[in-house]
Amino acid sequence: MEIRELLRQVKEGSLSVEQAERALTDLPYEDLQFARLDHHRALRSGFPETVFCQGKADEHLREIYLRLLKKNEAVLGTRASQHQYEVVRQAIGDVQYDALSRILKVERKARPQQGCVAVCSAGTADLPVAEEAAQTAEFFGCRVERIYDVGVAGLHRLLSQRERIRAANCTIAVAGMEGALATVIGGLVERPVIAVPTSVGYGASFQGLSALLTMLNSCANGVSVVNIDNGYGAAYVAAQINRMAQPAASAAP
Repeated sequence: MEIRELLRQVKEGSLSVEQAERALTDLPYEDLQFARLDHHRALRSGFPETVFCQGKADEHLREIYLRLLKKNEAVLGTRASQHQYEVVRQAIGDVQYDALSRILKVERKARPQQGCVAVCSAGTADLPVAEEAAQTAEFFGCRVERIYDVGVAGLHRLLSQRERIRAANCTIAVAGMEGALATVIGGLVERPVIAVPTSVGYGASFQGLSALLTMLNSCANGVSVVNIDNGYGAAYVAAQINRMAQPAASAAP
């Protein structure tokens, strides 16, 4: 339960002070020994804690989801495997899994999607990272325009979509190989561009390092860069930018 809602119920008399005190027992964090769940994250930053699933033991991941759902109506997890989905599904029947983005989420209350974030990918091979970004941004309350397979090898494909891109509050540019997409988009728009290098490419791409260096050395203004394959990190920043452009909107679940 969010702090604001809890206080409202106390004020209206539908929740006693004792019940509110119990609800606040595990704030600001809940110590599970193997994890300390940050239940105050949304209160501080506007967005709740996200679960990085990769590498977690089955029993730990299951318990984290169960505990987070006691405090929230929605939980987002990234980099989950099919096996981890099956593990969590046994305990939480309404968990959703997307094998492409590896997003593992529970959403029990629909929330409005505000503003606009454009997610552009250079090629189809970049879609896992692009979809991680798109679905994360949607989870955090953004309306997302997906503009895929618009790499600079066929520049006309990108130029045909420039009005859609320019209408967005910010753009996430996802590209491997030489990573030139972000620079080109940066030269077309007046709003922030968040560049995501991917590990897609042949040997000399060095698992995304060449795209990362290209993006870091972009000559276009307004381009910022996140780590290789970090669609989630790009979406988080994009959601913050989008929220600033939509001051009346509440992005937190």
